[in-house]
Amino acid sequence: MSVTILTHPLIQHKLTMLRDIETGVKMFREVVGEIAMLMCYEAMRELPTEDIKVTTPVAVATSKALAGKKLALVPILRAGLGMVDGVLSLVPSAKVAHIGLYRDPDTLQPVEYYCKMPHDISERDCFILDPMLATGGTAAAAATYLKEAGARTVKLLSILSAPPGVEKMRLEHPDVEIITCTIDSHLNDHGYIVPGLGDAGDRIFGTK
Repeated sequence: MSVTILTHPLIQHKLTMLRDIETGVKMFREVVGEIAMLMCYEAMRELPTEDIKVTTPVAVATSKALAGKKLALVPILRAGLGMVDGVLSLVPSAKVAHIGLYRDPDTLQPVEYYCKMPHDISERDCFILDPMLATGGTAAAAATYLKEAGARTVKLLSILSAPPGVEKMRLEHPDVEIITCTIDSHLNDHGYIVPGLGDAGDRIFGTK
C-alpha cells in the first residue's frame, strides 16, 4: 500500500494552525479548505494529459490538457465536507458523492446513515475526503462502498492520520493510496488521534 506524507512547509505550517486550540471556527474552516487544495495538487499528480492545439495572441501552440478523465470527490459526512471546496477550486468539473458515516462512541465502529453517488460512479476515479484517519473504520467502509459501486480507482485524502487507521486500510484496502499530512503517534481511549487536533467536524462547524 502506498502512503504519501506531504511535508511541504506550507502544509505543515497550516497543520500547526489546525492543531492550535485557539484557532477559531472561521479560521479553522478556511485552513482545512486550503490544505485540501494543496493535497489535491499532489493526489492528482498522475492524471493523464493529452496534447491539444490552442491559439495564443502570438501563434498556435501545442499544450497539455487533462485527457478527459472523470473524477468524483467523496466526502465522508460531515467533516469531509470541509475539504470539498478546496479540491473543487482546482477541479470544478468533478462530481461530488456523499457518504454519511459516524463512529459509534461505544464500539468505535462505523454506522452508515446516508449514501448518494453519481449514476456513472463506475466510470470515475474517486477521492475519499476525510480530515481524520483515526481507527480507519469509516474510511475502510467508504472504500468498500465505492468498490462495490464499481469505482475505477480509489484514493484517500486525510489531513491527519494515526497508525491504527493506516494499518486497517493496509489490511482491508491495500490498493487504496493514502495521502496525508502527518501520522501522529496513537489514539486515546476515546479513539481520538493524539496529539491530533480534536474533533474536526465540531471545529469546522462550531458545534462544540
